[in-house]
Amino acid sequence: MANKTTAFAFQKRDPDIQAELDAFRIFLKRKGHRITRERKAIAEAVLLNREHFDVDELFLHLKLKVKAGISKASIYRTIPILIESGILAAVYLENGHMHYERVFGRDHHSHLRCGACGRIFEFNVPELDIMEKNIAAEKNFKSEGYKFEIWGLCTYCRDD
Repeated sequence: MANKTTAFAFQKRDPDIQAELDAFRIFLKRKGHRITRERKAIAEAVLLNREHFDVDELFLHLKLKVKAGISKASIYRTIPILIESGILAAVYLENGHMHYERVFGRDHHSHLRCGACGRIFEFNVPELDIMEKNIAAEKNFKSEGYKFEIWGLCTYCRDD
């Protein structure tokens, strides 16, 4: 895989994430989870990230940039909580690693994924949202969301 683009793309401290962190704290309390320094640091790193990532990338970021002393085990225990809270979503499995993205406060979108270089291109097609609702209604199904991904070769990797 050439030119992997899923490395963390962090913004500097964003004052807007304070409301998101507060919502996460409220979620933890409501679910009876402890609010730990580790969970707060992991949630903050996820909220500041603007790209897709895997646990190894998150761990490296926390180890090198934040110097928070957080173990991978803490990250693995926190990820399901972040997903349940609506901050994070599991988006695809690649090379045996699940990749995630921040979803809190973002519009629903789908992905184009290049199989050669690993680049991810996001797109939004409102018709997919309508299709989801129509299919669910037709099948008397309560939808909780959907994932749509197209894989192939991007402009840079195609040989045509």
